[in-house]
Amino acid sequence: MKLLNKKNLLLLTLFISFHSIASNHDPFEDFNRTIWVFNEFLDDNIAKPTAEIYTSITPQFIEHGVTNFFRNLNELDNAANQLLQGRPILALNDFSRFIVNSTIGIAGFIDVGSNIGLERHDEDFGQTLGYWGVSTGPFLMLPILGPSTPRDLAGQSVSSVLGGTFAIEETEARLALTALDALETRARYLDVETLIIGDRYSFIRDSYMQYQEFETSNGEDLVDDFVEDMDDFLLDE
Repeated sequence: MKLLNKKNLLLLTLFISFHSIASNHDPFEDFNRTIWVFNEFLDDNIAKPTAEIYTSITPQFIEHGVTNFFRNLNELDNAANQLLQGRPILALNDFSRFIVNSTIGIAGFIDVGSNIGLERHDEDFGQTLGYWGVSTGPFLMLPILGPSTPRDLAGQSVSSVLGGTFAIEETEARLALTALDALETRARYLDVETLIIGDRYSFIRDSYMQYQEFETSNGEDLVDDFVEDMDDFLLDE
C-alpha cells in the first residue's frame, strides 16, 4: 500500500483530537446531507472508479510527477498569500520554488526545491482571510465540489485567478488540466478513505473544519507534539 499523503494523515489526526469542536458549524446539515448523497453517487460511479483505474495503470513516479506539477502551479498563489499575510521571507521561498521547479524541475514534475532546502507551503486566499480575522462561516457541502465554507469559497475564487491554470487561454487545455487535477486529487484520497470510521458525512465535515482551522493558524494553536512527531516520521519515510 502506498504511504498516506501527509496532509491526509494530519487531517485524520486533527479529526480524532478535535472532533467535538466542529459539529456546531453545520446549521444546514439536512440540506448538506442531501447534497452529500448526490456527491457520493457521483463519486461511487464516476470519480472513484476512474481514480482507481488511473492509479492501477500509472507508474508511481509519474503519479508523483503529476502531483508535483499541480503543486508547482499553486506556488505563485502561495507566494502572493504569504505576502498578504505579512511573511515576505516565506513569499520569497515559495516564489523561488516556482522558479527552480519550473526550470530545473522540468515544469514542476520534479520537486527540486525541496531537495535544496526550499520548504513547500500550502497557502490560499481563504487562509489569508482567516489570518485577518474573517470567520469560516457555516459548513457547506457543495454539489460536485464537496466540503467548503463561505470563507473558503471566496478564497478559492481568488486563488483560482492566482493559480497557474487560469493563465491558460485555450479553454480546452484549461479544462483538461482542471480535470486531471481533480483526478489526481481523488486518487490521493483512495488510501486515506479506508480509515474513515462511523458516519462518513460527519467524519468528512469535522475533519474538513478542523483542517481549515489548522491551516489558518499554521498549526500554532492546534498542533501538538504527537503531530510534530508524526510529521517527522512521514518525512523520514
